[in-house]
Amino acid sequence: AYFNDSQRQATKDSGVISGLNVLRIINEPTAAAIAYGLDKKATSVGEKNVLIFDLGGGTFDVSLLTIEEGIFEVKATAGDTHLGGEDFDNRMVNHFVQEFKRKHKKDITGNPRALRRLRTSCERAKRTLSSTAQTTIEIDSLYEGVDFYSTITRARFEELNMDLFRKCMEPVEKCLRDAKMDKSSIHDVVLVGGSTRIPKVQQLLQDFFNGKELCKSINPDEAVAYGAAVQAAILSGE
Repeated sequence: AYFNDSQRQATKDSGVISGLNVLRIINEPTAAAIAYGLDKKATSVGEKNVLIFDLGGGTFDVSLLTIEEGIFEVKATAGDTHLGGEDFDNRMVNHFVQEFKRKHKKDITGNPRALRRLRTSCERAKRTLSSTAQTTIEIDSLYEGVDFYSTITRARFEELNMDLFRKCMEPVEKCLRDAKMDKSSIHDVVLVGGSTRIPKVQQLLQDFFNGKELCKSINPDEAVAYGAAVQAAILSGE
């Protein structure tokens, strides 16, 4: 949403180089809103305010759009270029590094391969905890021949990351402030990015918007691409 003209041109060029027929460039948050057909749903007010909450693997973007008669306008953007799923993985990795120290009196932090294997298991555990309350981690011969076996609950995962999850709400407030809007005037809240599957993130966001239902029925990893495809179909007259 915050690309300048030369960045937009570079994006178009990369499409052409890739052999694509470039019809137009659209903002990611706009594409996500189109995916949900928010430009089609009429409101009594005429103008619709949409907040796009995009939490990916390494970056976090919040955008506030207004839609009026099919025209999109970006009113405010905020976020954190260094916050995302990897940070949540890191918290879990550190948690298990400490546990391994306590259980086996060994520090694995000097061993890149052991850390990499632990990180892979943690990332998998994080995904599992979005749909179950508890999961196990089992790594054979993690370090110096020692097998590592442990469990982690969703509640513990949330505890380890609570400060980061709460930090995700700050750009939401900043967007509203910059756009001079009250949260009660937001018609739709759209989730984008794999990390928005985390139940606690959804809960904090829904609580912030006083229990408002979030737009989350489309796979958050694909919402932007889906919206872009819809837009491309419209432009090519399908």
